[in-house]
Amino acid sequence: MEATDPRRVHRGRPIDFLFEDKDIIVVEKPEGLSVIAPEGSRTKSLYDIVTTHIRNTNPKGRAAIVHRLDRDTSGVMVFAKHGAAKKRLMDNWNELVIKRGYTAVVEGKVSGKGGIFDTWLVENRAGTMYSAKAGTRGALRAITRWKLLEVGERYSLVELSLETGRKHQIRVQLAEWGYPIAGDSRYGAHGDPLGRLCLHAHLLVLRHPFAPQEYSFECPPPESFGDLIKHTSVSTRPGRSPKQKPSGRA
Repeated sequence: MEATDPRRVHRGRPIDFLFEDKDIIVVEKPEGLSVIAPEGSRTKSLYDIVTTHIRNTNPKGRAAIVHRLDRDTSGVMVFAKHGAAKKRLMDNWNELVIKRGYTAVVEGKVSGKGGIFDTWLVENRAGTMYSAKAGTRGALRAITRWKLLEVGERYSLVELSLETGRKHQIRVQLAEWGYPIAGDSRYGAHGDPLGRLCLHAHLLVLRHPFAPQEYSFECPPPESFGDLIKHTSVSTRPGRSPKQKPSGRA
């Protein structure tokens, strides 16, 4: 099995197809596109687009969702192409997914070079996540490694690696640290400089569910992320120590 050229753009579709075989398909999701349409909505989703692509060669085929990205997050996603692949991926997700890497633009000047967020997250009735004490009913442990890439006057560029995959994990941890993701008004961002949530899934290292091969899929973050760091010159707040200091080393 060989991956298709990651630079290849399928004309007429708003996504790039990075890899496909008889079991899985890997795509680059654009921001602003829901993975699955909300109930009652007729809006086309990423699931619809991938299913249409699969049915070009298998009229009865359809995509199967095994993980998700938020609507306004871009980057690498994998879909299963049949029920057995979905079950294998979902039952063995932590063993098959070797690494998930993200890039984020955050508000403010980040202090420190890197570290680890280790928190317990709970969801409220509105679907918003927040940190709670270990042992709190419904709380799930969330671990994220982070590394500072670049600091500008108003924003910083941060690389993150998930060790767990909780809902809104990165968004909550960065916001509660004092550096919300740019454009993330839900978790306290003050502005929306790019008209999107500035979070991108740049890396997925995956062991194939039915073969010994290990694949690394990469989608570099948008150039606008780096431009935002370099071209903003008015500081909104000075560099400071984080409200919640990550423990350990990245």
